[in-house]
This record gives sequence, C-alpha cells and structure tokens, in this order.
Amino acid sequence: MINIPKGTKDVLPSDVYKWQYVEEIARKTAHRYGFWEIRTPVFEYTELFSRGVGETTDVVGKEMYTFLDKGGRSVTLRPEGTAGVARAFVENGLQGGAMPFKAYYLFSAYRYERPQAGRLREFHQFGAELYGASSPSADAETIALADDFLKSVGLKQVRLNLNSIGCPACRAKYQEALREYFRPHLAEMCPDCNARFEKNPMRMIDCKEEGCKRFTAGAPRMIDFLCAECEDHFEQVKNLLTCAEIPYTVDPSIVRGLDYYSRTVFEFTSSAAGAQGTVLGGGRYDGLLSQLGAKPTPAVGFGAGIERLLMAIEAEGAEILKPEGTVCYLAGMEPESRRRAFLLAQELRKAGIPCETDLMDRSLKAQFKYADKLGAKFVAVIGESELQESAAEVKDMRNSSSARVKFGELAQYINEKR
Repeated sequence: MINIPKGTKDVLPSDVYKWQYVEEIARKTAHRYGFWEIRTPVFEYTELFSRGVGETTDVVGKEMYTFLDKGGRSVTLRPEGTAGVARAFVENGLQGGAMPFKAYYLFSAYRYERPQAGRLREFHQFGAELYGASSPSADAETIALADDFLKSVGLKQVRLNLNSIGCPACRAKYQEALREYFRPHLAEMCPDCNARFEKNPMRMIDCKEEGCKRFTAGAPRMIDFLCAECEDHFEQVKNLLTCAEIPYTVDPSIVRGLDYYSRTVFEFTSSAAGAQGTVLGGGRYDGLLSQLGAKPTPAVGFGAGIERLLMAIEAEGAEILKPEGTVCYLAGMEPESRRRAFLLAQELRKAGIPCETDLMDRSLKAQFKYADKLGAKFVAVIGESELQESAAEVKDMRNSSSARVKFGELAQYINEKR
C-alpha cells in the first residue's frame, strides 16, 4: 500500500463542503471590493522567489521545493502567491492597464517544513493583491477586505494587529540600531540569527527560538525610527480603519517573514482554542516589482491559510451549512422498473433535484437501507403495478407517509414537499 506523502492531507467528500464554503465566501467578498481571480503556474523559475521573496528568508533558505527540470533549469513549487502574481502582472503587460489592478487567488502552495496542526507541506491560500496605488486608503481597503472576509466566514475571535516597517531610508537607520543592540548578544543567539545579523537584522526579531526571544523582546522598535512621510502614512491608515470601525492594536513586533514588505504590515490572529496564531497576514510591498527588474509599482496585499482558517472556524463553533444531499432515491424491482427508475432519475436531475438510483443490483430491502444511509428524504418505488399506472409509490422517509405520484408529476411533487 502506498501512503500519502508526509505533510499532505486528503480532503474527503465528507469534508470538502467546508472548503467550498470558505472559497465561495472568499470569491464573493473579493468581488465586492473589485478584485478578480488570477491563476498562476504551480511552479516557477527559482530565481523569481530568490529575488522576490528574499534570500535571507527561511522560505528561500530552507523551505522551498526546488529541482532541475529535464532541460537543466532550476524550478520551484510556489511557496507563496505574491511573487507569481507580480511576475504575471509584469509579463502580461498589465502595468499599462487601468490602475489600480486588483486580483485574488485561491490555490495550493508548498513549503518543506515540519508538519504540524494547521501547517502542512502542501497548504492552500486565499490571497489578494492590489497594484498601482500608494495611498493609505489602498492599505485600509485591503485590510477592510480581509476583515470582511474573516467576519463573513463566521470568525469572531480574531484581532487585527498593525505595524509599520517604514521605507528603505528609515529602515536603514533602524537596521543599524538593531545591529548595535544585538551585537553583544550574538554568541548566545542561534546560527540563523547570526547569519541574519549582517544581511537583514530585522529578520532576527521574528526568530522563534526561545533562547533568542530573551533578546528580541527588548530590541528597538521600527515604529520609533519612521521618517516623517512613513509616520504620516501610518497615521492615515489607522485613522481610516478607526473611521471604518475596524478595531486594531499597534504591535511593533510585527515584521512579517518575507523581504518584500514595506510600510504597513498587519496580521489577523485567532484566540480560538486550538487555533492560536496568525490566520491572515499581509502588508505593503512597494519594492517588489523593482526587485524583479520591472518598473517600480506600489502594491499591497495579504494571504490567508485555508487550513488554519478551518481550524479557527471549528474551534469557534461557527456554523458551516452542509449542502443538501440526496433528495430522492428511485428504487426499481425488476429489469424494466429499474430501467424506468434510471430514466426518471435523469429527469429529476434536470429539474434540479439531487437523486440516485440502484447501480448494484440490490434487493428492494437493501435499496431502502442504502437510501437511509444516504439520508434521502424520499424513496420512489417502481414495480410492475407502478409501471402499469405510470406512477411511483413515493415514501417520505422523514415521517413514513406515502403517496402514489404520476411519473410526469414526480419532480413537482418532490420540489413541493422537500
């Protein structure tokens, strides 16, 4: 027996409706804000992620699924969505179109890391990207979309945390302040933090090692080094959120894990039992397209892990309505009545009624048992007498009542009673 690869998970028919529920709300919410779906390849040339995501990140350094194709080219399974969308935006000439450009995606991504609850090697994301607008209102609208989406899927125990990590100018001063602060402690910090010290000391703040957290907790805060322009941008974002009645908490520790972020960064965290941590995160990344060799274009967006969202929804006890199952089961008793049941099933399906009929040559008693397992609301029995009358004996499985219904009136009868 060949088992499923570690860090992946089957989504069975009994659970897939939960995914479809979240995905449908994601689509509807995105459309309300003028975002339209984009689909990019599941793999890209490795350089896209090393240049876009950043070589100092754990994603590029440790977690990517990278391999050589048959032409000897290095390709990588996408570890996140933003870099691929940026590549598509440039390559397809969308920079010359109407701005802002708004797109969302729903797809799988891949990272080689230790599997744990809500964090798999193959995971799924809902993300939104907005290009061409540098205004604080673009940040606020993107955050509002995220907030609207989370509320629409039924989450109530989520909190918005907000920060600004400035622009390259004020961030350079901050990085020097971080180096001065961390330099005396390097010997007691992990190898990763030592490697980040020169390349990108801001990544040290995001370290998960307990030994490093002792020092990162007291590190200087980026918010105290913002230039006047970045500070004004951040104040306007906060003011818009306040006016829109979207509560937030300023959290100076948020730096996000990817190098392309600048200015506004944000996270929505869940306090639901069993679903601690970030369920959606994002921010502004005005420098990404220039890193990819394209014309500089301001951008802001977010990504949300579907697996984590479902954990939070379940932990909060938010209701996900299960789609209607089999409404009518058509039971035949001999070859001709089985044939008639098959044809009637087709007619009911065309009338929008989910139904099934026997495919296993079961006895009538076994067919009733199977219909009960399906949760069918009605069983329409067709035997010799029913064939002669061109009518089915319809039993309501909910109250055991029955009625003789003409074949031509069966769809109407079930729709009225269902």
